Amino acid sequence: MGQLTLAAAGGAILLFPIAHAGAQEATQERPQDAVADSSAATEAAPAPLQYEVKVNAPGDLDELLEKNLDLERFRGNPRMDREQLRRLVRGTPEEAKNLIATAGYYTPVVTVRVDTTGAKPVVIVDVDPGQPATIDKVELELRGFDPTPPLAASEPYDTEALKRSWSLKTGSVFRQSDWESAKRALLREVVQTRYPRAQLVDTQAVVDPETHKVSLLVVLDSGPELRFGELRIEGLKRYPEAIIRNLDKIRPGEYYSESALQSLQARLQDTGYFASVEVSADMSSILNEQIEAGQESQQAEAASASAGAVPEAKPVNRGPAPQLPLVVRVTENKQQNVSAGLGFSTNTGNRAQLNYDNLNVWGTRFKSAITMETKKQAAHANFYFPTTERGYNDSAGASFERSDISNEITAVTTISAKRNWGGTNLERSLTFEFLSEDKTVVGLEQTRSKSLPLTYAITKRSLDSLLFPTKGYVINAQVGGALLPVLTDERFVRVAGKAVYYRPLGEKGELIVRGEMGALGSKEKRGVPAVYLFRAGGDQSVRGYAYQELGVKEGDATVGGRYMLTGSAEYQYWFKPKWAIAAFYDAGNAADTVKAAMTPKSGYGLGGRYKSPVGPINVDVAYGHAVHAYRLHFSLGFTF
Repeated sequence: MGQLTLAAAGGAILLFPIAHAGAQEATQERPQDAVADSSAATEAAPAPLQYEVKVNAPGDLDELLEKNLDLERFRGNPRMDREQLRRLVRGTPEEAKNLIATAGYYTPVVTVRVDTTGAKPVVIVDVDPGQPATIDKVELELRGFDPTPPLAASEPYDTEALKRSWSLKTGSVFRQSDWESAKRALLREVVQTRYPRAQLVDTQAVVDPETHKVSLLVVLDSGPELRFGELRIEGLKRYPEAIIRNLDKIRPGEYYSESALQSLQARLQDTGYFASVEVSADMSSILNEQIEAGQESQQAEAASASAGAVPEAKPVNRGPAPQLPLVVRVTENKQQNVSAGLGFSTNTGNRAQLNYDNLNVWGTRFKSAITMETKKQAAHANFYFPTTERGYNDSAGASFERSDISNEITAVTTISAKRNWGGTNLERSLTFEFLSEDKTVVGLEQTRSKSLPLTYAITKRSLDSLLFPTKGYVINAQVGGALLPVLTDERFVRVAGKAVYYRPLGEKGELIVRGEMGALGSKEKRGVPAVYLFRAGGDQSVRGYAYQELGVKEGDATVGGRYMLTGSAEYQYWFKPKWAIAAFYDAGNAADTVKAAMTPKSGYGLGGRYKSPVGPINVDVAYGHAVHAYRLHFSLGFTF
């Protein structure tokens, strides 16, 4: 028996085209049907032949055949009769062999028989796949990838790493789906970098059925090395170009990179100024240059020939790498927007919210909202300045919030200025604010305090997904305080931190570990705004307890303490792609002494998880061990 060579230019390979034996005959309209007399048309059509199919094949081959055999596809066809079934049965062995070959088995034994002893005929397909074909040799030929002066000589493309990334290793079973995926992955890795015009110029898979060995050949040509050029903006009408240019970290002359394009597009979409954003490199400009250069060369050769001169051979001079103009196309959002919403939280109760946004107020983005909740009422208005050339996002605003939680009533007015910088993976901020607070504890006298704190915060993220994380971690740390005796009743220093860690357990399990701590240092606690003290309990803290129920007892109220420490461990099992059950244990406390804060109150229970389009929906039933009561918790999204 000889070899089977399967090849195609450009990387498009089709192994063993599938023959659908008998399928066309089974579906063709018979001539006699078209000329049936009118009396026959009034008679009821004969019932189609009903039959069953049973596939006996090892591993995943049974599923492969059950999904693709014509026997299965034509079950229930109204024109099926015994003659059509016999035709399908005759063609099934060859059809099954073609399908099995895509899974790496090239010498299978397929037998098909029909059992007519029951009420319905049963077509039985028995498969002995034989020995699978394994990869014996892999030849990757990489053409091009030549450095282009002057910059690329110091940054050569790592072709050895590209070869190591090839997924089909020697000794592995050859499957058509893996072969196609490996070629796509190899090409994708190249075109996303400085060679976006790379292509597979030849691919071959040579199968030797006698030895069950496969030799692979892949020839990839890099094409020209390309770099980014100048920025071109399209679609701006109301907003200044600085909004886009200040977010553009791509400089002319840098290597082409698809990830750089995607990163810029994400940053522009996050500004809120645009309904749609498209960031791309203008490949057509390079093609036009090449066409013009080719035409000029042909004209020069024609002129030399007409003069009787012999064309002189010239060395190839590739010159600098072509530069692709960077094109940003945007569709602006409408300048003003009003929205309203209703909601519910097991922490703060019913909620109604009204928002008003204006994208161009004195050159800034204005956002405001009024929120009415059962336990909280708030209003805020903030001005967001366009991102600066150095990547700073500055904002200023004012807010008012009134809350009635655990018999402590607070009303806080805040004026603040904030600078935020960094990206999604590492975000930093510096906040300077003035707070004026009125606090009433049930049974005690009302107090008033003011403070002028400065707070630095840093957040580090390393997650596989921001919306549905399953692996990685997030860490947030804050340090700040009011150290100067200016508009401050009580000077203080405050540190706080929290972290969450995700780790897969098995194919369907996931472990989530969460922790939070805080400490405040001051001469007196009185005079420190309540927002800078610590309390625990609720959906994102210690479940089994009411929102901020854990703290320092003063009369009939619970107030914030100087110290706080909480922790949580949760196991989720995803029995369906979007549904999971969870078991958790939370513990923590807040107090005025370290010892009391480290004497935890625990809660534990079960919950359900659902992956909705807007984020995970979490429903938990928790038992608070210290209060001997069950509590329902509901939350939406990944908060942190």
